[in-house]
Amino acid sequence: MTLPKGKLIIIGGAVDKGSFSEKNFNAEVDKNLNFFETGILKRLITESAEKENSIIEIIPTASSIPIEVGEEYCKALKYLGAKNTRVMNITSRQEANETEILDRLMKAHVVFFTGGDQLRLSTIIGGTKFHDILLQKYKTENFIYAGTSAGAAAASNNMIYQGSSSEALLKGEVKMTNGLALIDHVVIDTHFVQRGRMGRLMQAVCQNPRMLGIGLGEDTGLFIYKGQMEAIGSGLVILVDGRHIEGTNITEVALGEPISIKNLIVHVMSMYDVYDISSHDLKIDEVMPAKNPKL
Repeated sequence: MTLPKGKLIIIGGAVDKGSFSEKNFNAEVDKNLNFFETGILKRLITESAEKENSIIEIIPTASSIPIEVGEEYCKALKYLGAKNTRVMNITSRQEANETEILDRLMKAHVVFFTGGDQLRLSTIIGGTKFHDILLQKYKTENFIYAGTSAGAAAASNNMIYQGSSSEALLKGEVKMTNGLALIDHVVIDTHFVQRGRMGRLMQAVCQNPRMLGIGLGEDTGLFIYKGQMEAIGSGLVILVDGRHIEGTNITEVALGEPISIKNLIVHVMSMYDVYDISSHDLKIDEVMPAKNPKL
């Protein structure tokens, strides 16, 4: 299988809308920018085709306050040295097919999808000309798709859009649909550790054991390139591997009843660990972060 030439940066989010809403942003930017989120955003710039000169389009479609969120990310990226950052607020499927919007996407080196509602993101973008160009650029160019929270959850072919954390291992509590399909055979959940979402990721994987479940903690992400997933940021990435499940009662119990799963494998990644998607091998980094030159 031919690997895409593009790169994915998926982030677990910090709050639903994404980034930096503190007051006095400009006056106290060093205090206001979270160190690890800054590190992830720096990685976005350094991995892009033209570095600080890359054209970066912030897409706050998933957010209920898109203008505010978009401007916050522009400020953060400009502070880190990015010179060509703009907000592309797509609010309808009609706009996602407009020539002006498509021309901007064609010229972009990076798109960054903010947090919010991933179902809103997939219903507005999915199946449009914008979506077609996005997939083509990711497959054939040195192009970055980055997303936080909803923007991360929507990156995969299979997407969780609803599901209670407390009742996630009751049959039917996890709702799934199609995402933007930049990466296949995975399902991504965000705000993972902080909101106790292990159960709903387990159910998602149990429903299709071929999928690799990816749980992204806040201030944490994965850099995905050439079949390798590297953990970036401050927290944990939880991987749920269902390929070796030996048994489950999910097809036997009624809706709302508890689910049993035998032999579900879980891995825990932290910064600099690398997981090979093809071989399913996890390499734990043993270099102290302060000495690691990767970031």
